[in-house]
Amino acid sequence: MDSAKNLSVAVIGAGPVGLAAAAHLIERGLEPLIFEAGPSAGAAIEQWRHIRLFSPWRYNLDAAAVRLLEASDWESPRPTALPYGGELIDNYLTPLAALPAISPRLQTGARVISVTRAGMDKTHTRGREGTPFIVRVEHGDGETRDHTVAGVIDASGTWSSRNPLGTSGLPAIGEDSAAGRISSPLPDVIGRDRKVFAGRRVLVVGAGHSAANTLISLADLAKDEPDTRILWAVRGASADKVYGGGDADGLPARGQLGARLRRLVEAGTIELHTGFGIASLTPLASHVTVESVDGRILEADVVVPCTGFRPDLDILRELRLNLDPAVEAPTELGPLIDPEFHSCGTVPPHGATVLAHPDKDFYIVGMKSYGRAPTFLLATGYEQVRSVAAALAGDREAADTVQLELPETGVCSSDAGTSCDVPAAADGLVAETSGGCCGAPEPVLVGFPTGLAHGRSGDNN
Repeated sequence: MDSAKNLSVAVIGAGPVGLAAAAHLIERGLEPLIFEAGPSAGAAIEQWRHIRLFSPWRYNLDAAAVRLLEASDWESPRPTALPYGGELIDNYLTPLAALPAISPRLQTGARVISVTRAGMDKTHTRGREGTPFIVRVEHGDGETRDHTVAGVIDASGTWSSRNPLGTSGLPAIGEDSAAGRISSPLPDVIGRDRKVFAGRRVLVVGAGHSAANTLISLADLAKDEPDTRILWAVRGASADKVYGGGDADGLPARGQLGARLRRLVEAGTIELHTGFGIASLTPLASHVTVESVDGRILEADVVVPCTGFRPDLDILRELRLNLDPAVEAPTELGPLIDPEFHSCGTVPPHGATVLAHPDKDFYIVGMKSYGRAPTFLLATGYEQVRSVAAALAGDREAADTVQLELPETGVCSSDAGTSCDVPAAADGLVAETSGGCCGAPEPVLVGFPTGLAHGRSGDNN
């Protein structure tokens, strides 16, 4: 960043990983400029504030962020407690965003619509490396402005880009026209969204912890609203991976979730349909019909899409990216996280070198860095941005020295059959966030909400 050393570094997203990136940049003497599309820090997590994480506070806090907070009157949460998404916002992200070191550098209601090099599109090479970036932003005042920056850290997560309900990576036929019957990925069934589900036929689609959380909440709702009917569709031949390890699970909260779900299915409270790959949705006046690829039909009033998430790469079209063709993660990272071959316990810590792209000083971090892979740790995101900040500051030794502290119990198994999951994913939640083995949005999965799991645990498999 020598040629642009007096410019800021843009951070896209003010979730846990984005704010951690800002904290590490500040410690390195660099100037972050944080763009958050939502109205406040952690806006994506706000959508699943009712979800409890599988992992305790100690794995959900970034070291540099904590150092900033400890200089204020902030009271640290109990390290062993399992926070809800709302507590992650109220007790960590909101106080962090309000600090004098962060607040003036944070712009909310600021949606990034494009990133490019100043004066050149992706086809131009000469002088590219020393040219600043342009970040085009739609601001809350309705004005669109270009911001010139020295580097860019994209921590925007994946929460806004859920996977479709259909098979083969495509939306089911009629999915768009049935949008009025499709809820958000992690609805607050008992609270905010109760009226949407009470006394209705609800179809939950997906085989991860996001689905498990929603199904259990629906079962609780049905105790007071007995006309509520709960249907569950998974693409795979069984739901065993969602049930998990029960009492033997390294994360007790996750094991309890799976065990309770199994009991509800066995009792008939939840009607499970396996091998149900969705081919089409047909919206009718009072409900929607959902047809599988083998011709079976389910009727529902509401469909809950717990199908995981994928990165939105449209804003990066003018940059030179090097992405793995399978999972859409940085090329060197892709083979390390491919869910066809790796589970949460087999992904090594990694930093700026692995995350680098041909456009120097541009990095994708957090849940978005994992592309379509599900096994992301919030702690992994924190180590990513520590390394990236060091690289941007020119400290290659620190950037290349990567390590990751994981739960002593071995939160995530290296068994490929273990389910990992999140949403809020998160926008970079649990990792990306959302939305890992420790919970949704979802290796050891540190920092995924219990209903935020992505990928294999979050999609319709």
